[in-house]
Amino acid sequence: MVSGSGFALQAVRIVLGFILALVGAGVFLVFGFFQALTADSEPGVAVAVIAAGLVSSALIGALAFVPACFAIVLAESFRWRSAVYHIAIGGLIAFVIWGFGETSAGNAGDNAALRPGTTIALAAGFVAGAIYWLVAGRLSGTWHRPEQGA
Repeated sequence: MVSGSGFALQAVRIVLGFILALVGAGVFLVFGFFQALTADSEPGVAVAVIAAGLVSSALIGALAFVPACFAIVLAESFRWRSAVYHIAIGGLIAFVIWGFGETSAGNAGDNAALRPGTTIALAAGFVAGAIYWLVAGRLSGTWHRPEQGA
């Protein structure tokens, strides 16, 4: 059985968790790649990092939407609430998206080493997975009610 109000509340958590995970990953990527924010920086640099992070999060969301939806449906269906699952899936999605950019650029023949920035992209995926788990993943499948009379 399905709890209607529980399902609606979890749907709101899923959307909010996905959006916050994207923003977290976007800001992490911008900070990780540019490292423009230091204690001595102008306040405008912090605003620029956050603005670039928001723009990055929109691009990440467009690329990660389908695989993330698939992972979320699996977690909700099978009631997987493990932080390890959500963090690992976030990292896996980031790794695949980062690697896809390499093959689409026509440099697939040079597989001697990982693409520069892979560790930062992977860490951004882990950050996104952790944020999603905190908001929605730790409650995956809680909207399922036990069968009556079972």
